[in-house]
Amino acid sequence: MADVDGAAAVPGTVTVPVSGMTCTSCERRVARSLLSLPGVEDADVSSRTGRAVLTVTQVPPRESLRTALQTAGYGLGRSPWVSRERSVWRTVGLFAVAMGGAVWLALSAGLADLPSRLTDPAAGGLALVVVLGLTAGVSTCMALVGGLVLGVSASHAATLAADETSVPSLATRMRPHLAFNAGRVVGFGVLGALLGALGATLSLPTRAMGILVLAVAVVMALLGLRLTGISPRLAGWTPTLPTGLGRALGIDAAAGGSYSDVRAALLGAATFFLPCGFTQAVQLYALSTATPVSAGLIMATFALGTTPGLLALAGVPEVATGPRRSTVLRAVGVAVLAFAVINTLGGLRLLGVDPTSGRYAAGQHLSTNVTVADGVQTVRMTQTPTGYIPADTVVYAGTPIRWLVDATSFIDCSAFLRVPDLGVSVNLAAGTNTINLPALPPGTTTFTCVMGMYTGHLVAVRPPAAAGSGSS
Repeated sequence: MADVDGAAAVPGTVTVPVSGMTCTSCERRVARSLLSLPGVEDADVSSRTGRAVLTVTQVPPRESLRTALQTAGYGLGRSPWVSRERSVWRTVGLFAVAMGGAVWLALSAGLADLPSRLTDPAAGGLALVVVLGLTAGVSTCMALVGGLVLGVSASHAATLAADETSVPSLATRMRPHLAFNAGRVVGFGVLGALLGALGATLSLPTRAMGILVLAVAVVMALLGLRLTGISPRLAGWTPTLPTGLGRALGIDAAAGGSYSDVRAALLGAATFFLPCGFTQAVQLYALSTATPVSAGLIMATFALGTTPGLLALAGVPEVATGPRRSTVLRAVGVAVLAFAVINTLGGLRLLGVDPTSGRYAAGQHLSTNVTVADGVQTVRMTQTPTGYIPADTVVYAGTPIRWLVDATSFIDCSAFLRVPDLGVSVNLAAGTNTINLPALPPGTTTFTCVMGMYTGHLVAVRPPAAAGSGSS
C-alpha cells in the first residue's frame, strides 16, 4: 500500500502529511475530520511530525483527504519551515521595530534603573517587601518569569480559540494564571519557611542555573515561533518539546481535560528557584530572620506583590478576541522571542560561554582601576543597578587579585555576582565588598550577574618584564 505522500506504508495504514497543526486541539480536530471518511477506522495525529497515520480498510481518495483537512482548517502536505505569507512577516517586522524603539527610548530616558529608584531599603519590613514585589513584576525579572507567563498565556489563548465554537468567559481564560499566581504565593510562603528553618539559601549552583535558564529559553523560543507563525513546521514542536515540561507549562492546557490547576500552581511555586535579583534579595532578607514563620510571611508577601504585574501581562493575549486575536498573538510572539534571546545569552554566560569575550587582544595596558603592590593586584569596581563600572578590566596574568566591589544597590541582578569559570558566587552587600581571586592565566575571564543579564570581563595579559611590583 502506498502512502498519500509517496512513502511506503505498513499494510492497513496510510500516512497523510498535514500542514498547519500547532497544538493538541489541532490534532483532535484533524482526527475527527479524517475519521468521518469512509474506510478510516483510526487516526493517530501528531502536530510535531505534521502527519496523520490512518488505519484503513480502504485508502480514501486524495481529494477526499484534502477536502476533509480543509474543512477542519488545515491543508494536505507538509508545513513549510519558513512562512510564505507576507502578512505574517509584515506584522512581525513592525512589532519587532516597535519593541526595539521602545527599549531604546527606555534606556535613553534612564528607565533601566527605575526599579532601584522606586525602592528605598530604609523603609524596611513588609512594606519594603511589597514594594519590591510590585517592582519585580515589571522589572528585568520579566525576562524569566514574565516571559514564561506571557508565552503560556498566549499558547492557552490560542488553544481555547481553536477548540471552542464560542468565546470562553474571562474567568476560563484567566484560570491558569490565577492558579499559577496562587501557587506562587503559597509556594513562596512554604519554601520561605523552609528557608528560615534551614538557615541557608535554597539556590542552585551557577552552572545548574545556566542550564535551567537555557531550558526556559528553548521553551520560550518554541512558543514564540508558534505564536508569530514565521516557522509553521517548528510551531508544531511546541506542545511536545520537552513533553513533560510542555505539560507542566500548560501548553496543552484546556485540551481534553489535560489542564490541571495543581500543575499550574506547582509551576508558580517552582519559580522560587529562578535566578532573579529581586527574589534573591528578599530570600536573603527572609534568611536573616532565622525563623520559619517570619521567613515564610516575607516570601509570600513578595510573591503577592508580583501578582498584579504578572496577571496584567498574562491578560494581554487572553482578553484578545475576534479578528484582532491573531495580530495580538503575533505581537506577543515577538516579545516572547525577545525574552528567549535574552535568556539564551544569560544562560550561556552562566555556563561560562560569552560571545563577546573574544574581542580582547593580548598586549593591552593595565587598566587605571588596577594597582599592584606586594605581589597582589587590587581591582576596584562599582556595582550599579545596570551593571558594573568599569565592566572590562585588564589585569596581569600570574598575579593574585584582590577585587574591591563598591555595591550601590542590593536588590538588582548585578548585586549577585558570579564568576562561572572560577566557581565564585558572591552576593554583594551595601558598601565595599572584598573578593579574593587566584592568579589568572592569560585570556579573558567573564563575570556576570545571577541572570546573566549584566556582564563584564577580567582580561589577563602577560606583565612586561620590568613589572613585578610598584603601582600602575
